[in-house]
Amino acid sequence: MRLVFNWLGRLPSYFWGGWGAVASLLLMVALWDALAQHFGQLILPSPQETLAALGELAQQDDGWLRALGITARRAFLGLALALLLGSTAGVLLGASMTASMMARPWVTVLMGTPPIAWLVMAMLWFGTGDGTPLFTVFVACFPVALVAGIQGVRTLEGKWRDLARSLGLPWWMGVTDVAAPHVLSYLFPAWTVALGSALKVVVMAELLASNDGVGAQLAASRAQLDMSTSLAWIALLVGVLLAVEYGVLEPVKRELERWRADAVQQQ
Repeated sequence: MRLVFNWLGRLPSYFWGGWGAVASLLLMVALWDALAQHFGQLILPSPQETLAALGELAQQDDGWLRALGITARRAFLGLALALLLGSTAGVLLGASMTASMMARPWVTVLMGTPPIAWLVMAMLWFGTGDGTPLFTVFVACFPVALVAGIQGVRTLEGKWRDLARSLGLPWWMGVTDVAAPHVLSYLFPAWTVALGSALKVVVMAELLASNDGVGAQLAASRAQLDMSTSLAWIALLVGVLLAVEYGVLEPVKRELERWRADAVQQQ
């Protein structure tokens, strides 16, 4: 609970200090514009042309919003299942050296199998409904959370547990004030990586195995050689990714990293 209040109190300063990220985005847009002028609209539309395509999408009916909602629902539902089950399994496996060692071959198989291979199998198993993108997102993100959970538990130093016992702290305080912040400091970076993977994988799955969602819209614009509309859909997805990562995950991750720095200073 104290972690939550500290995080909320630092939110204003976090957003005020976001000028560096804004400057980086502006630099990226400037580079994009320079490349667009060099290669031409057919290869790479300019930011202005992409913004105009976004405006055209917004002036149409709510089809663009429905497509974005379908993709976001599939991505976040598959991601939530993967993070919940993967993080829980990782924490449980990390509590035992034997279990974590036995899990390593499974992690290698899951991490080493490309998402396109899972997508092909999901198309055979689930067809063209929600099952294919959901399964593909889940299997792509699950091992990332699993590995982070294992590493978070395995790297928890025993002296912190011994200190909690020597102070006579209740077991739940040892979990919330000692173990949880340390484990979460490993989980949150992995969750950020999984978030980006979820959006990429779900669009790929929709592009190949669905008739709705952003992936299907990208397939339609590709067939029409409409690069501006394709980039407009990509910009919408990137906007969702940036909003979730820097509006939700990044502030929490900074608070957890602050906890680790304070713990190191107290050693």
